[in-house]
Amino acid sequence: MSADPSASPALNRIMNKAFRLVGAALLALVMAGAAQADKAPPPISFGGPFSLIDHDGKPRTERSFDGKYLLIYFGYTFCPAICPTGLQAMAEAVDELGEAGAKVQPLFVTIDPARDTPEALKEYVGHFHPRMIGLTGSEPEVARTARSFRVHRRKVVLADAEGPEDYLVDHGSMTYLMAPDGSWLTLFPHNTDPEKMSASIRRYLR
Repeated sequence: MSADPSASPALNRIMNKAFRLVGAALLALVMAGAAQADKAPPPISFGGPFSLIDHDGKPRTERSFDGKYLLIYFGYTFCPAICPTGLQAMAEAVDELGEAGAKVQPLFVTIDPARDTPEALKEYVGHFHPRMIGLTGSEPEVARTARSFRVHRRKVVLADAEGPEDYLVDHGSMTYLMAPDGSWLTLFPHNTDPEKMSASIRRYLR
């Protein structure tokens, strides 16, 4: 695009200046878009530092497990079906590893600290695996841990609820495998076959 030859010299100078400014702005936009396209999206990650208590009332953090791999499931003891299925699969996967399973610590983190006391957790996890540890804490501590693992949770009050403790909790049902240094390795969807889970875990063990 150029100035109009029939226009006055002054008008042509103004138009040429305007064209140069528009062209520079367009070039800047193109370069900014190219730079943005070159940026890799932030990596997806799960987990982070946490401070909870176990089913014996002992304080626990992500560094409390002697350098073990952590196999973590989030749920609650009043869960009618999903949690028992996920925990049973997790327990069987650890046993499938044989001696290598000693490197893996199974953890059950409640997303319902109002009802899941340490005593309730201790009895509950004992039904699934002798080495499984239940973790709970204050509402802010549990909420912070759930957020770091991107676990959604939503209280669902039953239509025929008979009291304030008569509710369910809608929540995520993934199982997380964490490295000894606290970094996330992989996750397993609900209903993952225990044999497939153990085979995948074995590939990460050192």
